[in-house]
Amino acid sequence: MTTSKAFTTSIIGLISILNSSSFVPLTKNAFHTPSSIYSKNDDIPQQQAFADGTILEFSEKSRVHVGRIISTEHKSNGGARYEIMDHDGKKFSIADKAVSYSVSAPNNEPAAVRLFDAFYSAHEESESELRTDLDISPEMLELAWEEAASDDTFEDHVLTPNALIDLVHSKAASAVDAYKAWRLLKTDIAHVFFKEMKEKGRVVGFKAKPLKAVEAAKTTFCRSEHAADDLDFCLV
Repeated sequence: MTTSKAFTTSIIGLISILNSSSFVPLTKNAFHTPSSIYSKNDDIPQQQAFADGTILEFSEKSRVHVGRIISTEHKSNGGARYEIMDHDGKKFSIADKAVSYSVSAPNNEPAAVRLFDAFYSAHEESESELRTDLDISPEMLELAWEEAASDDTFEDHVLTPNALIDLVHSKAASAVDAYKAWRLLKTDIAHVFFKEMKEKGRVVGFKAKPLKAVEAAKTTFCRSEHAADDLDFCLV
């Protein structure tokens, strides 16, 4: 009951925020996007590229890493390729399509290093640790789904990581908390309620599923090995 009342209070607070027009629904600018670069050859559009120093989550040989962009190479075919250094100092060369998440780094290098350290720690956290750090339980995810599914203020009923933090805790998300929320929304239990929405191959939002789809997904989840730590959720 206490959690439900707290969440209801949070929803009321969110509605007030929405009415004051301070809340920005999902748009193409809801996540950090690359800066525009133009090719010297007007016949070959140059792919947008992330700025040097940007902190990224990326895939390389089926493994997921985090790192910072050291330099960018603009290919003759218009594509971009990045040289990345991870938290341990190992370098990678990746194509733009390998990037799954990004956040701009502060111009102040000590602050950028602190953000990268926190981003790396968030990347290493387990699902259980993400839930604890964010104070978001499966039940809270379900309440967030109900709100996103029924409230037309969520554009196309799509929830972003920033909106999840705002909805549940009535506060703006830090860059690190937004990344943690993004990771949490990509877990199996979150997929019970939300479908990943992609833009240019990157997950940029999470669309609330219809009720019947949620019921079917919950049944499947609760029959799987992943439900071992969520028996209370499955008994409801």
